[in-house]
Formats: sequence, C-alpha cells, structure tokens
Amino acid sequence: MNIGEIARRAGVSRSTVSYALSGKRPVSKDTRRKIQQVVDELGYRPSASARALANGRTSTLGLVFPPAGNHYTGMQLDFIGSVVEAAAAYDYDVLLSPSGMDSDRSFQRLLGERRVDGAILMEIRLEDDRVDHLAALDFPSVTIGRTARPEGGRWVALDHTALVQACVHHLADLGHRRVAFVNRPEQLLRAGYESAHRGLDGFTKAAAERGLTVRTYCCGDDAASGQSCVQRILHDDPATTALVTLNEAALGGLYRGLAQAGRHVPRDFSVTGVVAGRWAETVTPQLTAADVPAADMGRLAVELLVERLDHPDAPPRHHLLTPPISLRASTGPSGATPEADTRPGTTP
Repeated sequence: MNIGEIARRAGVSRSTVSYALSGKRPVSKDTRRKIQQVVDELGYRPSASARALANGRTSTLGLVFPPAGNHYTGMQLDFIGSVVEAAAAYDYDVLLSPSGMDSDRSFQRLLGERRVDGAILMEIRLEDDRVDHLAALDFPSVTIGRTARPEGGRWVALDHTALVQACVHHLADLGHRRVAFVNRPEQLLRAGYESAHRGLDGFTKAAAERGLTVRTYCCGDDAASGQSCVQRILHDDPATTALVTLNEAALGGLYRGLAQAGRHVPRDFSVTGVVAGRWAETVTPQLTAADVPAADMGRLAVELLVERLDHPDAPPRHHLLTPPISLRASTGPSGATPEADTRPGTTP
C-alpha cells in the first residue's frame, strides 16, 4: 500500500496526501478527515526511509557507545536504557553504534548514510576524535562525559574529580590513613578515558591534602579482576584499611577478595566509590557511594539533543553533576589493623 493508492481511494492528489500526512502544508479539515479514514481502513504506515526523504528527518537518534572492554557493564546498560526511554518520550527511536573511533565503519555509516538525526556519544576520552569529527561537520551531537576542552559543546557529565575527592575526605574523616584507589582497566587509562583520568586526579589531590598514604590500581571490568586487585592491595600494604573505586563491574569481586582475606566490611575495611545506586545496593553490606544518576543523565542528554534539532540557533548548554555521597553500610571508623608496610606510600 502506498500514497498513490490512498490518493485514488480518497479522490485527491498524491501531493495532498503527502501534505496531510507530513503536515508540511495546510489541508482542509474535511480532506484531512477523508484521507485519515482511508489510511485507517488500509492500515497504512509510511516507511522510515520515505519519511526521511519527505521531511529530512529519520526520527532516530544515534547512541555511539563502545563497550569499554569485552562486554557492556551493568552501569553502561543502565545508560543505554535511560537514553532509549528518554528518546521514546520524544517519539524518537535509538540506533546503537559501538564505535570507539571516528574511523570505525559503524561510525562512518552512521554519518555518511544519515541514518540518524543526531548522536549521543559515550565513553568520552580527553582527546576524542569522534567529538572533533562531529563538531567539524556541525552534526547535531551531545556527549555524556566531557573532553579536555568541552567549551562550546553540549554535554552531560559527572564531576569525577570532585566525587572521588569527596569519597577520600569521607574516609579520612573516619580516621583512615592508608587508602587504595581502584580505577578502570589500564587500557582505558592509557586511551585517555576522561572518567578514569579525572577520578585519579581527584584521588591524588585529596590524598595529598589529607596527608594519606595511598596506592593506585587499574582493575579489569569484572569480578575476578576485582578479587585479584584486593589481593594485590593487601600484598603491597597489609595495613590498608579502605579503598575508593570507580569500577562498579569489579565491585562484587572486591568484596569477595576482602572476605577471603578475612577483612570484614566495614569493621576491618571500608569501601566507597562512584557507582550507580542500584548497583551499590546489590552488595552486602550496601555500598556507601556517590550514586551515578544514569537515568537523569540519559534524559538530560536526549533533551539537549532534541533542543539542538528543534532550535539549531540556540546557544549550547551543559550539565555538570555532583551527586552527594549516599551513606549506607560499607564504611566505618578505622580500627586496629595489621602491622604497617614501611615501603614508599604511593605507586603509579
């Protein structure tokens, strides 16, 4: 079934049917009602490609979101779901592209074939060629995360520096003096992922300010890596009494490693970090954490992108979020600990 058949049955021209369906030109109420009656009787649905040709819009948003490792983590899936849900509220579909670089074929198809009206980019690097490419094309886009120079762009981001600093100060206020930092995987740090770098910067600054003895570790995005990371922490400095983490995918393994080492949380060892609230509540004891508002960030990103599409001349806006630490049950006062390690306090 096509527009020509609808026009024949409604007794009008093809262009009148097109105008009635697209709303691009006024059509009388009687004619519109006649056309709609035929459309309803025939069950006609215009194809996405036909709509795109007619009005220049695909009604689809691209979500450019590479898995950080071999799989999407729970928090990453939360972000994907939040974007899809927010886009649906504006009557947009979402096309997922797992592109990490602007040279990726998926990314090139997304742009070259104009499959989407605009794009939301995630897993942002401090120097990100995807962001630069879209800016050079003036292609409507929003990032969840921010580059080293985010001025003039549209973005939603967590202030990882401030959040990790708040976690360190929380532990220091409880009397902890020897603290470890469990970051994202090493390859992400080397690639310049902004959350890993800004989190490390916040940890280092806050630890220096409070005069703490600290060590930093990269950790794979899985439970087994978290468990082995705890073994390394306690081997390097058995007197460590707390850790801060950005790695929610390793959280269960961190807890399991502490339990196997005979460290009770929070009596013997405190754990905190930057983690989505629902993941913080899946471990026992529940994690005291700066809760990542994944749903809000997805919604805000979609709002900024729709604003850019509907009002191209509007000045760019951004949102830098600093959620408070939710006090749960994984942190407590520093108690008696094993004999302190006398080796140098900080490792890269």
